[in-house]
Amino acid sequence: MFRRGEPVPFAFVAEADSFRSNVEPPPRQRPSRSQIAGRIFATVTVVAGLVGAVILGTPALNAQHSAGSAPQQADVAHHH
Repeated sequence: MFRRGEPVPFAFVAEADSFRSNVEPPPRQRPSRSQIAGRIFATVTVVAGLVGAVILGTPALNAQHSAGSAPQQADVAHHH
């Protein structure tokens, strides 16, 4: 490994644990009713989209349904 030629003082790291700042961050603001409603609306929209995609995509994943529908259409065409 590469070593530095001069020593690096790490005393400031040890002192940092005992240092306490007197500056506090501002208190968190509570979200307004419109912000809460917007978040709920966005969540409901995303969930509804996912549920709709699953509902609409399920018939396409059903192999028995798609294989069974083709001969039925052919039978109907031969009977007419």
